[in-house]
Amino acid sequence: MDIRQLTTFHKVATLLSFTRAATELRYAQSSVTAQIKNLESSLGVELFERLGARIQLTPAGQRLLPYAEQMLALAGEARGVAAGGGEPSGMLTVGTMESITSYRMPPVLEFFHHRYPQLQLVLRPSLCAETLYSLRQGTFDMGFLMEAETRHSGVESEVLGAEPLVVVAAPGHPLAQEEKVTLDQLREVQVLAPEAGCAYRELFEAELNSGSGEPVPFLEFGNIESIKRGLAAGLGVALLPTMTVADDLAAGSFAALAWEPPFEVYTQLAWRRGRRQTREMRLFIERTMECMASEYDPVAASPATAGSPAEPAGPDGDTGPA
Repeated sequence: MDIRQLTTFHKVATLLSFTRAATELRYAQSSVTAQIKNLESSLGVELFERLGARIQLTPAGQRLLPYAEQMLALAGEARGVAAGGGEPSGMLTVGTMESITSYRMPPVLEFFHHRYPQLQLVLRPSLCAETLYSLRQGTFDMGFLMEAETRHSGVESEVLGAEPLVVVAAPGHPLAQEEKVTLDQLREVQVLAPEAGCAYRELFEAELNSGSGEPVPFLEFGNIESIKRGLAAGLGVALLPTMTVADDLAAGSFAALAWEPPFEVYTQLAWRRGRRQTREMRLFIERTMECMASEYDPVAASPATAGSPAEPAGPDGDTGPA
């Protein structure tokens, strides 16, 4: 078992693909396969289960993954110390969502591209539940969340701020002319929504269904840009993060409806609890908070769950499963 094998194992485990791992590592696929077989031979266990064209981690692979991640982090730190603390380098895998990637991340990416070109940021599209799972498993180094809750089992997070939400429609929509919009009115129109698993969608859905006889049907779209196209075509209304429609509202392409969401979600930067942070991780946390500080109202940045009792910790400082 050596660092090269662990690096390859971590890459395959993260991507769940030998082909993609070979591409990113710039190895021949046969080399990736040989390294994994040698690692399995040295450990005496199978690390991946082959399911036709797909693969998944075996229980042994799942147990090894957080240790591999810690060993690789220590190896990277040791190289930095031995080299006299040179430029931050290596790769950080960050789970994020479409809205954060498109509307919040560009200044962060620009900063790292120009200031720390040897540090590669790999952004993985992921819903919040998937991001939390991947952080706990060690397949993501960092992850962005947009949730009402700010305490998560097995995960630490920094709250960047309350993410403003707005209900929007095409300017010609009947509700765009109303001075005040009620829940009953929203229940009577078509609602466009992102895929299930999105926190603000679930909160909006619960609000619409509260006290309602039948569940309010949502017209589900795969991403925010397709929702915006549906809105422009007059298909209905949608609750979206304000950042995703700010330019459209300013241009008059969309109208904000006079309905204030009675809930809040908070954008957070998270990592696995108990994980030893590399200098690259610390740098990413610090710079991301600096770059995004101006995007949020500091008064609204205090999470609603602040002051709630902390979760009991396990013997290693981690919490139990969610």
